[in-house]
Order: sequence, then structure tokens, then C-alpha cells
Amino acid sequence: MKVNIYPAPCLRQKCKPVEKITAHIQQTLKEMAKTMYAAGGIGLAAPQVGIDRQLVVLDIGEGLKCLVNPKVISRQGTSVLEEGCLSLPGITVKVRRARKVKVQALNEKGEPVSLDGQDLLAHVLQHEIDHLHGRLIIDYAGLRDKWRLRRKLKELKRQPAEEIKCSVEAKCI
Repeated sequence: MKVNIYPAPCLRQKCKPVEKITAHIQQTLKEMAKTMYAAGGIGLAAPQVGIDRQLVVLDIGEGLKCLVNPKVISRQGTSVLEEGCLSLPGITVKVRRARKVKVQALNEKGEPVSLDGQDLLAHVLQHEIDHLHGRLIIDYAGLRDKWRLRRKLKELKRQPAEEIKCSVEAKCI
């Protein structure tokens, strides 16, 4: 798998829910985790590797979490953190999000899980779930940040087409 770089169209699509957790889904989650670790990330969503399904892997230093069809069911407080994204190399944006969230999902075995996150974990959960809905950190940028980022975004858009296509190595499920 390879991480797709902005403005790859797959980064803006809304992902479909996973109907059934199969061996193929489990293998996809394992490959996503390997890709995330190899890229030095702390989270990765399926559209970042060209897969149109609601799959997320993350590890903020507390062990790998694999989430299928994750949904934020409650939010509390606010927090602002500077966020980066594997699909937007060299770009960071201060993003205001909920400080605490509760997320429900299925794990890689198909079992329901509930995850309470606060601070960094809350930001990572919301960031990755945003990817499943076609939202990127640049969508949160204020006018000042957009002005600061305009040149970097233009450089990313000028990359050769083969570097920004949705990944063919990651078959759609």
C-alpha cells in the first residue's frame, strides 16, 4: 500500500460502511497498520490508501487500534492542536476539535468497541474519522493559514499524476 497525496480524488470521497468483517478486511487493516508505521504516522484512514471503506488504524503510543465503521457519539469541550497529515506532507494546521470524544466502532474481529479519547487521542480519532467523510485538515484552516499554505498546496497539486492517483495496490473491497 502507498499513502496517497493531496489532491488525490480518493481523499475527498465519502467512504462506504463495511458490511461484514472478512479475512480480507482483517488483512487490509494489518496492511494499513504496516503502512502507517512505515510512514511514521499515528493514524491512517482507508481513503488515504485508496480504499473506499470505513476503516481506521491508529497508535498514539498505547498500542494499535483498528476501527471499522467508527462514529463519534459524544463530544465535550474544545481543544486546539497543530495537526499534520500523511496525505499532506509538510503541511500543518491548527485545528479546533472536541477535547473529549466517545467513539463506537467494531474491532478487527467484528466485536463492538467503545473508545473514550481525550486530548491527542480525541484529535486523532476525529482526524481519521474526518478522512472517512472526505474532510482534510486544510478544510479547518483560517484565512491566515490558507494564505500561508497556498504555495505548498500548489506544489502538491503540480506533482506528476502517477504520484497522486488512488492506489491501485489497495483493491477496493
